Amino acid sequence: MATEESEAVGAFERLGLTSYEAKVFIALQRLGSGTARDVARVADVPRSQVYSVAESLEERGLLEVQQSSPIRYRPVGVEEARETLRTRFENEQERAFEYVEGVREESDTEERQEDIWTVRGSDRIDDRVVDIVSGADERIVFGIRSTDQLTGEIGEILEELAAEGVEVTVISRSSAVRNRVEEFDGVATIPPADDRADDEVSGRIVIVDDDSVLLSVVGDDGGETAIWSAGSLFASVLIRLVEANTEAPME
Repeated sequence: MATEESEAVGAFERLGLTSYEAKVFIALQRLGSGTARDVARVADVPRSQVYSVAESLEERGLLEVQQSSPIRYRPVGVEEARETLRTRFENEQERAFEYVEGVREESDTEERQEDIWTVRGSDRIDDRVVDIVSGADERIVFGIRSTDQLTGEIGEILEELAAEGVEVTVISRSSAVRNRVEEFDGVATIPPADDRADDEVSGRIVIVDDDSVLLSVVGDDGGETAIWSAGSLFASVLIRLVEANTEAPME
């Protein structure tokens, strides 16, 4: 089997077909129509298996059967097959996630765990920052080292929340960061305490209201790692520790 066809078979398997189903469907697309003998000759599928596989494909709506002697098979068009598989995938996805949502709702009624989570990589940390600040009701304190840590999406959300009445403060020693933040309506910016001038390790500090916090550090290789917690006792304690050490105006 050619590499391209092998990859196509693998793709069909990920869409829910078996290997034999994928091979028979591809063979019939190549043939246009054919008997079990024709399919077995083209596809790497035993002739004895073609009949049951074709029956399964018919049930899936991917081929038609001509009741002749011998029986002949014809695949549906490519676009029809694409739509059939797309609909099937969407239905299965909906069924799966409905169940997962139900399980999650049940777990939300139980006692919440006090967890601290770890996130590695600047892109993933960007996403987590967006998620955390999006839930702000009263205040956001965002400490960053460079403009790279203030993505366009983060900046837009900070400005939108400030417009909605959330108190947003950005802390940075970088004048480039402060100059950029000054362009955001309603967002305040201040430098950190002087005793933090020799800090070359910390990356970002995000505090949202009184129950969500993210802290990151930058390694020697430039890689960023963060810990975060929300709605937990750990988060409350971390926020108090951060506020005590940054001397930032948190009130």
